Amino acid sequence: MNGKRVAELVRELLVEIGEDPEREGLRRTPERVAESFQFLTSGYGIDPQSVVNDAVYESHANNMIIVRDIEVYSLCEHHMLPFYGRCHIGYIAAREVLGVSKLARIVDVYSRRLQIQERLTAQIAHEVRKAVNAEGVGVVMECRHLCMMMRGVEKQNSVMTTSSVLGSFHDDSATRAEFLNLIRVREREG
Repeated sequence: MNGKRVAELVRELLVEIGEDPEREGLRRTPERVAESFQFLTSGYGIDPQSVVNDAVYESHANNMIIVRDIEVYSLCEHHMLPFYGRCHIGYIAAREVLGVSKLARIVDVYSRRLQIQERLTAQIAHEVRKAVNAEGVGVVMECRHLCMMMRGVEKQNSVMTTSSVLGSFHDDSATRAEFLNLIRVREREG
């Protein structure tokens, strides 16, 4: 991304909306916005396989592995406004397991792009399955969309839930039910 060009465009946008980009509070805003967009869209420059790196480990266990409540922050591709929430990932290892932090890194790579939640959920599931050739994968995302909260229908309490289930999570209703039950444990305890 050309940060200097993005800052120029932000400066032009400020003028177009009726602001003075030279007033005290806005003098460095174009550069700050450019830096923010560099970070918020950094997923475009990262190969998801590179975050997995060598953190794939042989395992003889054939059990379900779940990481819940991974924070998600992304930008909706329709309005470029944030959506945020949590992601729950489960998979059944075939012969290999993934280092636990790598699941969160996969979420970050795909969420730091302009997105729709439906595609983001599916991309994460496919990447986890590919990384360890998992027998099955389940991903559930629960997010709040500022494009729906701040504008349009202005529904502040709405939460969008999406899921992607692959392999045994798709084919076996008992496996899918176990995953969904386990990611809801905290809600029952609270």
